[in-house]
Amino acid sequence: MDGGFWFMFAASIVVGVYVVYSYGVPRALDGLSSGSQLLMATLPKMIFAFAVAGLIQVILPTDLISAWIGEGSGLKGLLIGTVAGTFTPGGPMMHFPIVASLLHSGAGSGPIIAYLTAWSLLGVHRLVIWEIPILGFEISAVRFVASLALPPLVGFVGSHLFHSLPTRLPGP
Repeated sequence: MDGGFWFMFAASIVVGVYVVYSYGVPRALDGLSSGSQLLMATLPKMIFAFAVAGLIQVILPTDLISAWIGEGSGLKGLLIGTVAGTFTPGGPMMHFPIVASLLHSGAGSGPIIAYLTAWSLLGVHRLVIWEIPILGFEISAVRFVASLALPPLVGFVGSHLFHSLPTRLPGP
């Protein structure tokens, strides 16, 4: 049980006590029921996302991940992370287990940061499904093109910031 577990444990206790004190036990039970429904809706997706994450570690050997997107991969790793993030569809329940798997397999901080930034800013699936139909082609295209340089830049800066931390926080 790492720091993330203990943070969420403490947060749930604090929020639970607040809700019971402010709104009463029946409302707290309603909140717990709502949370349980969310868990049941997302759990199947998460199970398969973690299965994919584990299988990626088998498909892509550690030395290959290190060569393509490891700490020493430089601009190539940043660009691979950017392209992968741009064209990977899906939500956070799918992405974060896969990203954690890549980190455990030798991916560097810069390419991972570029991947996450591209996924957030450039996701082609969101562009095609939501942005262009709602906002129109012109504004969507300009926003997309204007954002292209950001993931490699954020990955580069993020990598330097990550490596300048005096100590590493617990995590994957």
